[in-house]
Amino acid sequence: MKNEKFAPARKPRADAERNRERLLAVAKPILEAKGSSASFEEIARAASFGIGTLYRHFPTRDALVEAVYRNETELLAAAASRLAATHAPVDALREWMLLFVEYLATKREMSGALGSLAAGTSQLFATSTELITGAILLLTDRAQASGDIHLTVQPIDLLIALAGLAHAGIGTGWKERARQLVDVLIAGLRTVPRTVPRTPAAKRRRHA
Repeated sequence: MKNEKFAPARKPRADAERNRERLLAVAKPILEAKGSSASFEEIARAASFGIGTLYRHFPTRDALVEAVYRNETELLAAAASRLAATHAPVDALREWMLLFVEYLATKREMSGALGSLAAGTSQLFATSTELITGAILLLTDRAQASGDIHLTVQPIDLLIALAGLAHAGIGTGWKERARQLVDVLIAGLRTVPRTVPRTPAAKRRRHA
């Protein structure tokens, strides 16, 4: 009978999750820089893990690329609830849209790795669109309910405007322009007061 006293202890599940998170964090900049040419060995070495640990979490390159991109999407979506709990409605919306600009930068820099996926990106992007749409709806609904903004377009159109800059091929300056556009969009959403105080001249004309 096997002596269970000396059986190797299983690593806690929390350790496995931490290892996975570290691999994702390390893999992201390498995939951004090297795309489909990034090697598993390089990623495992950068994370200070053996190659076996990487393969246990991500058995294929496609699995790793998809996981990195999905993780970025999930972090962005989760940020909506966090910002809603800690910021005023319009401020939360603005800060989240700035995070969306960073997300676009990651997506753009990972284009080489994403383009190498054997199954394509249709399903991956469909899932990310669903998560992102839910996040901005949460923030715009809250800002509208507070009376701070008035929407005349679909919330997703705000993000399409920002994505347009990311894909317009205007070089490295697109990110700063996108940040500026966030403030332009927020200013355009702010509710215009229904009544404008009359100036003395306007009052005199009314009673003339």
